[in-house]
Amino acid sequence: MATRRLTNVGLKKGSQAFPAAPQIDTSVARGLVGFQKFPGETVLINPLKFWRRKTRQAEQVTNKFQAAFSQINALTLAMEEHRRETRLLYNSLALPDRAAWYGQPPMIEGEPGSFAFPNSTLCRQESFKTPYFSYWSGRLCEGLRYHRKLWEFVFICQALWERGAVVPGARGLGFGVGSEPLSAFFASQNCRILATDMDVEMAEAMGWTLTNQHAVGKEALRKPAVCPDDLFTENVSFQACDMNDVPAEFVDFDFCWSACALEHLGSIEHGLAFIERSIQCLKPGGWAIHTTEYNTSSNEETVDNLGTVLFRRRDFERLAARLTEQGHTVAPFDFNPGDGEVDRFIDLPPYREQPHLQMALSGFSTTSFGIIVQRGV
Repeated sequence: MATRRLTNVGLKKGSQAFPAAPQIDTSVARGLVGFQKFPGETVLINPLKFWRRKTRQAEQVTNKFQAAFSQINALTLAMEEHRRETRLLYNSLALPDRAAWYGQPPMIEGEPGSFAFPNSTLCRQESFKTPYFSYWSGRLCEGLRYHRKLWEFVFICQALWERGAVVPGARGLGFGVGSEPLSAFFASQNCRILATDMDVEMAEAMGWTLTNQHAVGKEALRKPAVCPDDLFTENVSFQACDMNDVPAEFVDFDFCWSACALEHLGSIEHGLAFIERSIQCLKPGGWAIHTTEYNTSSNEETVDNLGTVLFRRRDFERLAARLTEQGHTVAPFDFNPGDGEVDRFIDLPPYREQPHLQMALSGFSTTSFGIIVQRGV
């Protein structure tokens, strides 16, 4: 087979002549091909290296474009959040008159209500001025004040109480219990309680241990003023639990609850899926009572796929449709935000001890929402 040779021709620069390049045998220089860079000049290159270099250059350009798009997107989100927060700042300046909240609400002698929460509903100022609210605040050894966390505790206790779930021998399951007094109260009524929270390593990674919002174990839930020690020891057990992966052995409970925990599961869908899973832990006819964050600013824009998410009206309505299709009963939704002075005030970080019914989070206003579900028979 004839050998094919590549040559350069002689080049001239001014009056100086350059000799022609020596002939190169491609059968010896395997992998090299001729490339005419300039007229009359043939350069030998390795095509594999050539295209690798071009590919790297193209990837670098692509990466630069992607980085630029990411920066533009981040800037757009930051500007939108700034716009929302500016609007909330104006609202927050309208702090209610001191007389409307300082030393309020009044302590009213009373007892648990008989039908205080027929609906799944928002935290509202009107609830705080009722006898049942004063009763539960005192029973849980919580100071009476306009604070949405207190409303959540009262909502859970009252909703279960008026449905006849809090009776001696009933089995209750608490999720993400933190340092709340609910396990101790239910134990004081001779309910058998399994309290759960995430494992210590996960809690430390998420910062919950620094804010005293994580239960390391059973002893963290002991509240002698709420439940005598002997009843607590007898009636409460503790187990670590990932709310995104509830153990299959959690079954046959009469009721379950969580207080502002399910919005920290990573996404809106994870939170809704947890509610569905919690109902599977119940006996037929059992009750699930959960409180979480509700976006009072928008039914469209919201916070999702972050450490704290904000549920919208449409998210709860979608959940209700799913649960109803599965044969469960969801207490009707009441989305009335209230029209009291304290209802209208939006607290900004660093948050106040009171009034604190609505607060700003990521440029949205949010408050607590309580959901009531009965497992289908």
